[in-house]
Amino acid sequence: MAEHPHAMLVRKGYEAFTQGDMDTLRGLMAADATHHVPGTGILSGDYKGQDAILDMYRRLGEETGGTFRVELRQTLVDGRGHAVTLHHFTADRQGKHLDEDGGIVFRIVGDKITDLDECVADLDAVNDFWA
Repeated sequence: MAEHPHAMLVRKGYEAFTQGDMDTLRGLMAADATHHVPGTGILSGDYKGQDAILDMYRRLGEETGGTFRVELRQTLVDGRGHAVTLHHFTADRQGKHLDEDGGIVFRIVGDKITDLDECVADLDAVNDFWA
């Protein structure tokens, strides 16, 4: 059975992210896409538009000295414009190590990602890491 187009789109996004390919990421998102980052840390909040989202990704790498890594574990789709991913991520920052599970709820219109809602397994640990 062929992979659903929304699963392919999201997988391509994860691959581009792990390779630092911001041009590909820009092409996968709608111009007015929004990325919601949970918590109370320095990167928490809502990022509206491709430039704001890509700048947040740049800061993510900068703040962790390039140690941020994510491994896509599973992608679920509903065929109606939603995809949910489960992933594992690690990073080091200011003497702290983060080793967590998380996921993203994607909203997709046509062939573009319009909204990304992040979720994490341990919000307290993530808040502490980004404090």
